[in-house]
Amino acid sequence: MATPMDTSIQKSIETTTTHDESDGHGVSFPSSSPSPIHTHHKFLVSVEVCLKPSSTARIEDVRSAVERMLEKRSLSYADGPIPVPIDDQFLFENVQRISVCDTDEWVNNHDILLFWQVKPVVHVFQLSEEGPCEELSGDGQLSSFNEWILPAMEFDGMWESLIYESGLKQRLLRYAASALLFTEKGVNPFLVSWNRLILLHGPPGTGKTSLCKALAQKLSIRFNSRYPQCQLIEVNAHSLFSKWFSESGKLVAKLFQKIQEMIEEENNLVFVLIDEVESLAAARKAALSGSEPSDSIRVVNALLTQMDKLKASPNVIILTTSNITAAIDIAFVDRADIKAYVGPPTLQARYEILRSCLQELLRTGIVSNFQDSDHLVLPDYSTLREKLNAPTEAQPVLNFCKQLLEAAEACEGMSGRSLRKLPFLAHGALSDPYSCNASEFLCAMIDTARREHSELPES
Repeated sequence: MATPMDTSIQKSIETTTTHDESDGHGVSFPSSSPSPIHTHHKFLVSVEVCLKPSSTARIEDVRSAVERMLEKRSLSYADGPIPVPIDDQFLFENVQRISVCDTDEWVNNHDILLFWQVKPVVHVFQLSEEGPCEELSGDGQLSSFNEWILPAMEFDGMWESLIYESGLKQRLLRYAASALLFTEKGVNPFLVSWNRLILLHGPPGTGKTSLCKALAQKLSIRFNSRYPQCQLIEVNAHSLFSKWFSESGKLVAKLFQKIQEMIEEENNLVFVLIDEVESLAAARKAALSGSEPSDSIRVVNALLTQMDKLKASPNVIILTTSNITAAIDIAFVDRADIKAYVGPPTLQARYEILRSCLQELLRTGIVSNFQDSDHLVLPDYSTLREKLNAPTEAQPVLNFCKQLLEAAEACEGMSGRSLRKLPFLAHGALSDPYSCNASEFLCAMIDTARREHSELPES
């Protein structure tokens, strides 16, 4: 008989996959080839409900109210917000927003899931307004680690803003769900090995650290029925190597003592983010060559040993990043379950990043719409070809699409971090920044992109 804990984990893993296919013996497996239409099973769609900061309502009551609201309304499902019903006083007073998530994982060609095809899985959460709690290292100079209570206001919307190659974010979600499920089910680690450790590597500025934080935030929402408390510990690997090497071991011990105290509470899910893990390899190499004290390699080994001890705890996930792929310590690489390369954005990703930036500037009125309508919805990359082949009456939109694509093409080689700054730099280059329409702004952004691209260092 499944316990509530098992059911919670199972529902969470199902919401990050498509419909299930039975093997004929009552055992279901996630489908590897999702289809937008299936006659026997409903699609499980995550519906995230963010409570207002002032709300004191019980999560169970809000979840039930949202489920009743969804049952009453003949809704179609696509990624994005659902209006909070003003005719439901309880929801209107307590809910800040309702969002449908992850339908793009299995809906092709922008088909829309209809209400009779969907079984919504409702996740209710309230954002923590507390900022990071900072810990100082032994010499009082470098921060040893920062701590957040999740889900945090600081990370709200970060997951949606990050744009990568198709499937990367969903792959990480599915992995984390599987890792937690395997541990909760008591799978023998000597027969099936997994470490609950993710390694993201690639050049600087590609959003690896942001992706780790956003993943922790998303998982804290998806698993809140099983883990009502979630925390994120961010560690800078450099800070663990004190200039007084005798202190370094104490820093590692202090850090993992704090983590062990957190995970002793079985309802607490802990994420440990270690940035720039290549510094571990650098420290070990320097120690072996004799250029650094042997304390350095002891610190590296102590860190790896402590991480291995965490494997026994089901409620901890380790997230790591590296800017230098070739320099990652081989002992660390062997421990990672997922090693994902996060490279510079592709043309499609660049277009989507710039599109989201422009949509925000249009929303705030910093850039004015060239049409009479109040809201200009910019076409995404997958429908761009359709827009480029549009009839003559859509000429303003057509020209806008061409300019947006030209800007994305001019940004080849730029990091996601640089792309997010580009609209700001382009706005600052305008002769009259207080009055510009979308077409003028795009021209300025293309010029700025070309200038920024010309200043990129040669690879």
